Amino acid sequence: MTSENCPNGERKLTNVFERYLTLWVALCIAGGIVLGKIAPGLAKTLDGMAIYVKGAPVVSIPIAICLFFMMYPIMVKIDFASVIKAGKSGKPVLLTLFVNWAIKPFTMYGIALLFLGVLFRGFIGTEATDLVKIPFGLDLAVGATHGAGTVVLHEGVKMIQVPLWRSYFAGCILLGVAPCTAMVLVWGYLARGNDGLTLIMVAINSLSMLVLYGVLGGFLLGVGKLPVPWQALLLSIAIYVALPLVAGYLSRKWLIVAKGEAWFTEKFLYVLTPITIIALLTTLVLLFSFKGEVIVANPLTILWIAIPLFIQTMLIFWIGYIAARILKLSYADAAPAAMIGASNHFEVAIATATMLFGLSSGAALATVVGVLIEVPVMLMLVRICLKTTGWFSRETS
Repeated sequence: MTSENCPNGERKLTNVFERYLTLWVALCIAGGIVLGKIAPGLAKTLDGMAIYVKGAPVVSIPIAICLFFMMYPIMVKIDFASVIKAGKSGKPVLLTLFVNWAIKPFTMYGIALLFLGVLFRGFIGTEATDLVKIPFGLDLAVGATHGAGTVVLHEGVKMIQVPLWRSYFAGCILLGVAPCTAMVLVWGYLARGNDGLTLIMVAINSLSMLVLYGVLGGFLLGVGKLPVPWQALLLSIAIYVALPLVAGYLSRKWLIVAKGEAWFTEKFLYVLTPITIIALLTTLVLLFSFKGEVIVANPLTILWIAIPLFIQTMLIFWIGYIAARILKLSYADAAPAAMIGASNHFEVAIATATMLFGLSSGAALATVVGVLIEVPVMLMLVRICLKTTGWFSRETS
């Protein structure tokens, strides 16, 4: 995408996938539900395609492939040398890190617990249960308790039966501890933010996730009395973040040396532009092909999950945006600093929930609901930013 301004002063996406992303998401949801009806065994077969360790499915191969292609085009754009220069923009970077790791995970925990565990618990079903995978490395007997669940035998496989609302709760937690490192580049661009600073914050978020995502995710899942698969959390970071990060760094370095920076920017990145969206949409078709019956049978489930996620997104945006004003940041720095906290890294959250709890789990469904509200809500926040540019100075912080 180019960084030139349009005559009306607003940047517009020229890529058809990104411009109509909300429409494609809706079509993939519908397509996934239809596919689940006409080929109900397909999603189960794909879910069974996994890397097993000691009999436990640790890495879903289809999800790993899709997520790699979601993340690689973002990672390969990052000039890691610029991270060293981030100190020149210290305030917006520190604000982003503080909101992402000191505030956001805990507000998500509290809001999700209030709505799913208290206010909406009766609507979800006080006796409703969900089956999730036994944490990798644990050998539990049938009837044993683990967290808030009980080990049961389901179709010859040992699973943990947990209250359904707790499964949705787990998905919300995984979203809350996953700051955006991909689509925020789009949101920042549309809001006429500082593209260079956004890229730096994306790089720093990617690196910080390697350490903090597993630590905070495991801690909050444990507090929520859910299985804490520490090994699987760390492995998910290695597979879903570190692998595309390293691949992006190495291929960027090699391609620029071999072909030149102009070819890399104008040719290679142009070809990669739609790949992230295509991989995301493919994942959605897969997820909804399995969850279609649940949604059709109880469409209000989406609403119960979406409400706390929407409140969380708005809360975090305004915390970041108001803090940016108090810190006297320029608008170009304030807009991406606020939106990178408000948006979620739903790709990693979906993949992690699927790997940890299973493709058919309520946790996986909750992360998919995160995708549903992400696009329209973030586009709304872009419009809010564009209407409030006068709140901030024009000078770079």
